[in-house]
Amino acid sequence: MSKAPTQKKSSQQSLGAIVYEQILALIMDGSYGLNTKLPPEAQLCKEFNVSRPVLREALARLREDELIASRRGSGSFVIKKPDNLVLQFSPLSSIADIQRCFEFRCNLEADAAALAAQRRTSAQLDIIVAAYEKMNVANASNKLATDEDFDFHFAITNAANNHFYSTVLSLLRKSIKEGINITRNLSLLHPESRLQLVQKEHFLIVQAIKDGDAEGARDAMKKHLISARNRMFEGAPN
Repeated sequence: MSKAPTQKKSSQQSLGAIVYEQILALIMDGSYGLNTKLPPEAQLCKEFNVSRPVLREALARLREDELIASRRGSGSFVIKKPDNLVLQFSPLSSIADIQRCFEFRCNLEADAAALAAQRRTSAQLDIIVAAYEKMNVANASNKLATDEDFDFHFAITNAANNHFYSTVLSLLRKSIKEGINITRNLSLLHPESRLQLVQKEHFLIVQAIKDGDAEGARDAMKKHLISARNRMFEGAPN
């Protein structure tokens, strides 16, 4: 039976993103099982009633999110099954956009962190450190701390002293906070060591900015955001 993409999706969403979500849903409900091979591209095109370029866009996104892997001469295999708990914190229709937002942030915020290491004032560093400490306090009481986390990242873009970075982050506030909300909710379902790991990533960013280490700040921010993006599909421990 055809799984043609529904027309109820946002007009801003590409057909590839819609197919991405539908394949993701089938992975999450076990229709495409972990460590099993996806059907051939020709069959998937027929099932979803889309062209091969559209399907390949969807498959590329699934590979970028480390949900499937292609094996030369063998096709694509499911390598990760996100926990359905993700859907408690965000509708499936938002997941593709949230993942792309993480992808966009990686370079944007990494560059901003590098500039912050070079240009931050003492007052701006104090604001970054204060935001970091507020996350420490929130973590100690198992508070969600979505606002505190966003404020930390926003303080760093401000410290880049280039208003285009902070303007873009302001415009993306809703999407960014949706992603933070998911990853922090999932972290709270893990042992305390998960939040400690996340906060260590934040600490390394702060330390590099404090030391004036532009490349260290860039690297620490990029690693943090890539890890955060990956954690979105880790779900909760059994």
